[in-house]
Amino acid sequence: MRASRTIKAVAGIAALAVALVLPSAGGAQAHPAAVAATPLQQAEPGAHDACGPVPLGQAQCLAVTRDDVHGGLGVRGPAAGRDAARAALPLGYGPADLRAAYKLPSTGGKGQTVALVDAGGDPAAESDLAVYRATYGLPACTTANGCFREVNQQGKATPLPPVFDPGWVTEISLDLDMVSAACSSCHILLVEADADTEADLAAAAGAAPSLGATEVSNSYASLEANGLAAYAKDYQHPGVAYLASTGDHGYVEPNVPAVFASVISVGGTSLTRAKNARGWSESAWSGSGSGCSAWVAKPSWQHDTDCPGRTVADVSADADVLNGPAMYDSSTGGWGAGGGTSASAPFIAGVIALAGNPAAMSNASYIYAHTKDLYDVTTGANGDECGGGYLCTAGKGYDGPTGNGTPDGIGAF
Repeated sequence: MRASRTIKAVAGIAALAVALVLPSAGGAQAHPAAVAATPLQQAEPGAHDACGPVPLGQAQCLAVTRDDVHGGLGVRGPAAGRDAARAALPLGYGPADLRAAYKLPSTGGKGQTVALVDAGGDPAAESDLAVYRATYGLPACTTANGCFREVNQQGKATPLPPVFDPGWVTEISLDLDMVSAACSSCHILLVEADADTEADLAAAAGAAPSLGATEVSNSYASLEANGLAAYAKDYQHPGVAYLASTGDHGYVEPNVPAVFASVISVGGTSLTRAKNARGWSESAWSGSGSGCSAWVAKPSWQHDTDCPGRTVADVSADADVLNGPAMYDSSTGGWGAGGGTSASAPFIAGVIALAGNPAAMSNASYIYAHTKDLYDVTTGANGDECGGGYLCTAGKGYDGPTGNGTPDGIGAF
């Protein structure tokens, strides 16, 4: 049974990978996972992808936003009457909620700079970040105090690219807020690529370490295909942790750059409050990307048996927009709720920065050696195409949708 699942998974992925590199009679092909009805659309009808389908050769941002939360403050239900302090805060999880859920220290990150790679500019990036941080009592992170820098893909402060796409502006806001939620003392470097092509984004990711980045988070994805391995060199640098979102469309072929062996691939969970010792429970998020690579060899530190190539994800955190973090984006009206693996990747980048050990995180091997410091997510699934196997179903130990689990403190990082 296990062998048959492996053969089916690899054969299907390889066939699709071959199809992706063939020219389309109708011109540019759209991202297959974004064209089809996705697990996100089926399970979360109140949410949508910030960025739409893209042609081959381009990357899709992975921010997800709720349709029913725009500029709202306060909490719904009985809690609003009981807790006046919470009633003044935005809907969605704030930094204190996420730190409590993952047992993160409130201090740390000295000397760490988290780079966020995005496509196009966002003129309101710094001012939006200021609103988020001030609302939650986080220290200011500005150009003036040296905490925040915004550069183009060549690493220069000018000229910054114009707004490329409204969805990427939302992506930038979510990235900035999530790294702030995890590591409020970290410096933030926003690297804005000229466009959403794989070449431009890879150039931006490769430039980040020269500007002092110790962690580099990439919240975008392209379906892996022949030739994309040429960009792997841009996602590795000694002493720097590279992270990438696995995707928001469930169990499909893996995405670049998350599938590269030098990149820590970050999946997603659904995080909810619970009456248990932890105070929270988690299950695999239905949209969390996972898959078995047909192009990248299995790293020596990965030992799952149903995939002969690189398997994603490695680790995970909250990505379910219906039970997800608050975010501030003036381009969409202010306060809202965000999610997708675009939320989990920059958050985990902040967790690594809190731990202050990026030299050990040049790939995911350290995480695999410290699974005792992770919450094992054992319920939920992101598809049924793997026949109930671990590639698309959460269970004890390693699984595709959630990887080795979610942070239980900073010991695994």
